[in-house]
Amino acid sequence: MRFALLLLTILILSACTTSNVDPQVQVVESYLEAKINGDADGIRDLICSDLESTIEREAASFASVEATLEDMSCSADRNTVTCTGQIVALYGTENREFPLSSYQVVQEDGEWRWCGEGE
Repeated sequence: MRFALLLLTILILSACTTSNVDPQVQVVESYLEAKINGDADGIRDLICSDLESTIEREAASFASVEATLEDMSCSADRNTVTCTGQIVALYGTENREFPLSSYQVVQEDGEWRWCGEGE
């Protein structure tokens, strides 16, 4: 009986949990994850139509190194997502940091898409 009550409580709480992350932020964070993992299919699902020709280049950006996202925090203001933190890539024995910045997002067919670095 206790197990059933605990399970029911967990289900109710998980159903009540909502994500407060803006969809623009989600697409940028997912894009950055796909980029550091060299995931061309993931990038293809997240990039705007104007930049489709750059998918392979974006996927290859960190393909030959071990890269991680550190201290990433992003916020959206309309079509701009501003992120703090950095990509840390290991080149041989040396870590190089690439600061995150602002990114443009657009809506295409009802979905938010990453569309390049901000101005």
